[in-house]
Amino acid sequence: MLGVTQAAVSRQVAQLEQELDTLLFIRRHRAIEPTPQCQVLASSLALSFANIAQSVEMVRSTKRQETVTVGATLALSTFWLLPRMGEFRKLHPSAQIRLMSQDSRFNLNSGDVDVIIRYGLPPFEDGVVLASRADEVFPVCSPAYAQRMGGGQAPFRQAGLELIEQDAIDRSWYSWQDWFMRTGIATAGAQPRLRFNHYTDVLQAARAGHGIALGWGLLVQSHLEDGTLVRLGDAVVGAEGRYNVVVPVRRSLHPLRDIFVEWLAASLSK
Repeated sequence: MLGVTQAAVSRQVAQLEQELDTLLFIRRHRAIEPTPQCQVLASSLALSFANIAQSVEMVRSTKRQETVTVGATLALSTFWLLPRMGEFRKLHPSAQIRLMSQDSRFNLNSGDVDVIIRYGLPPFEDGVVLASRADEVFPVCSPAYAQRMGGGQAPFRQAGLELIEQDAIDRSWYSWQDWFMRTGIATAGAQPRLRFNHYTDVLQAARAGHGIALGWGLLVQSHLEDGTLVRLGDAVVGAEGRYNVVVPVRRSLHPLRDIFVEWLAASLSK
């Protein structure tokens, strides 16, 4: 395993004993026993070799291309994370990013993801929160639709509201009924005209002028900036949950993941 003969090893040990002026092994018939001095030296060397191996692995891992697996909902991936991913890739062009989008809850104990953005209220049993951000919810629609409806809260008192809603799995994701209750706006039992199982389709329908959707501030920010969506009225509800950057409780050494998480936390706080 050492790539040298037994005789060569014996000569090296003898030279070391001569240099240290002490015996490292007690030679017996067909056997050798380490002396206490040898055991002390071996323990120290083992720790030093372990530290060297760890340092070498850290250097190698920062040089080679690694993959960071990121988990988020489809809406958060589409409307918030992907538009900002180019910034990280410019800073780290060799980094490999794998994005997993699903609306069901990620199991951090499975080891399938390195970091997730989870909406909810911490703490979480399976992860450590490194950054979080609050959000607010308000109605949005296309500019042309808003012009037809007028401003203020008056539109929500009209008959025949064209509401768009998502069939949310997570009940912390507000429905129109939840939102009206929290704002105290009476709507005479208005029900959604269009329903989708993904929030991405909800916003696409609103942008196309099919009605009014509930806009989560973080997710509709880019559409408000490019003018394809506008806020309708002044009413707003502060969301009870938060967007959280979460990493597994048990996680192995992964320098690129740590770099990405630092960037992600900074981006979320902007």
